[in-house]
Amino acid sequence: MKISIVTLFPEMFDGPLGTSVIGRAVENGKIDLNIVQLRDFARDERGTVDEPPFGGGAGMVLQAGPLVDAVDSIAAQSVEAGLPKPHVVLMSAQGTPLAHRRVQELSELDAITIVCGHYEGVDERFIELRVDEEISIGDFVLTGGEIPAMAVTDAIARLIPGVLGDDDSSKHDSFAPGSDSLLEGPVYTRPAKFQGLEVPKILLSGDHAKVEAWRRTQALRRTEERRPDLLNDWPTNE
Repeated sequence: MKISIVTLFPEMFDGPLGTSVIGRAVENGKIDLNIVQLRDFARDERGTVDEPPFGGGAGMVLQAGPLVDAVDSIAAQSVEAGLPKPHVVLMSAQGTPLAHRRVQELSELDAITIVCGHYEGVDERFIELRVDEEISIGDFVLTGGEIPAMAVTDAIARLIPGVLGDDDSSKHDSFAPGSDSLLEGPVYTRPAKFQGLEVPKILLSGDHAKVEAWRRTQALRRTEERRPDLLNDWPTNE
């Protein structure tokens, strides 16, 4: 998959997306990551990409022209490489809250362009002309779309075959299809006793059936305590 990210701050992505699982995926060619500087598409020598909003008001607004040019340039490169025109996502606090099901759908695309909003937003005409969907990672506001873009990229990338060491790992995520949408229960590793706290004896029993039953019970209990909304669609006899 090719993931392009349009941003005013390309340097923010070097660490988070250049290390660990995502870094290895890029190095191994599982993901083609393309970070695009929006100012490269400014229409004046000063690199201007923002202006005060019409009608007055606080802050600055990203102009439609540079955004359209950046997205169109990425699309042209994608088509030239034999890929489909990228699906364009704008990271926005006004977008649809992201859920695992949508992440799964996005991971199945061949090309995606993520646009990082900034300042007081983007010119609405860019949204109308080029944006396929707006996505939010939660009901809070950040200084820009860079951190949300990193989160979306990470979520998408780990679902691409070959990115994780074991492709079955993502199938057992709390919100993955077939996982019953339960939160994962507590997990432990060595030593068996740490600062007076012991690993539950059932996990040391070697009885795999009992261990699985215990884990499911713990998952249900934790979900009921922390995210009871996830149990709304469960059968009453479960």
